Amino acid sequence: MMNKVKTPDELIDEWIALAFAEDIGDGDHTTRCCIPPEAGGKSRLIIKEEGVLAGVEMARRIFRLFDPSLQMETFIGDGAEVKKGDIAFTVEGKIHSILQTERPVLNVMQRMSGIATTTRRYVKALEGTRTHVLDTRKTTPGMRIPEKEAVRIGGGMNHRTGLFDMILLKDNHVDFAGGIEQAITRAHHYLKENDRHLKIEIEVRNPDELDEVLRTGGIDRIMLDNFSTDDTREAVKRIAGKYETESSGGITLETLRQYAECGVDYISIGALTHSVKSLDMSLKAI
Repeated sequence: MMNKVKTPDELIDEWIALAFAEDIGDGDHTTRCCIPPEAGGKSRLIIKEEGVLAGVEMARRIFRLFDPSLQMETFIGDGAEVKKGDIAFTVEGKIHSILQTERPVLNVMQRMSGIATTTRRYVKALEGTRTHVLDTRKTTPGMRIPEKEAVRIGGGMNHRTGLFDMILLKDNHVDFAGGIEQAITRAHHYLKENDRHLKIEIEVRNPDELDEVLRTGGIDRIMLDNFSTDDTREAVKRIAGKYETESSGGITLETLRQYAECGVDYISIGALTHSVKSLDMSLKAI
């Protein structure tokens, strides 16, 4: 069954609506009980540790969707390196609106900034090589769009967004299809029958599977999964520019450059989105 693909904007707006629904419920009774509804005020976003800022434009979207009358003044934009004590922006308007948007804004900005900060470390570790760092689909449910945006803000590149924008034949697909040649052949038949134009990537687990892929052909990128650096270097030589190459599986910040120096085009890192520490910040009344 073919499902309609929602746009990134639609997905983000749905996520924001869910964030409001789960946080506010039938009302912010704490704010209601002590602050008049017509009262106005101003808050500022204070950075509490060093890192890369991300999510400023997402915060602007949250404020606008909740209360278009809120006024945001930005001092530091997405992608900037920040330090403790920096003020990223101020927001002014109804206090009720500021307090009800505070937690969704902080949640997404802290998470996105943590991802951007981690990504920047990986990108800097690759300086001087031809290799790019990629994210994966190992994202927080419902937050894939902002998390992948944070990777871009940090200087990384996005792999596929989801199952719909690329064919990636992984080990389970190959095994269920009956082998590498069968999986690739079926992928081409599917694309032709459905008039789709998608790139095909295939994962290989060892040099023997690489042999079979090279014999079969008809793909755009080969993922070398859990290869040692020696095997990766040899694989890149054998692929010799015929296809793009990607290393994946257990690669850390400490081993990243060793794989890059093997000549791969990309290294995919699940830890960019599944194992990051959020960047500390707070939204405080002025």
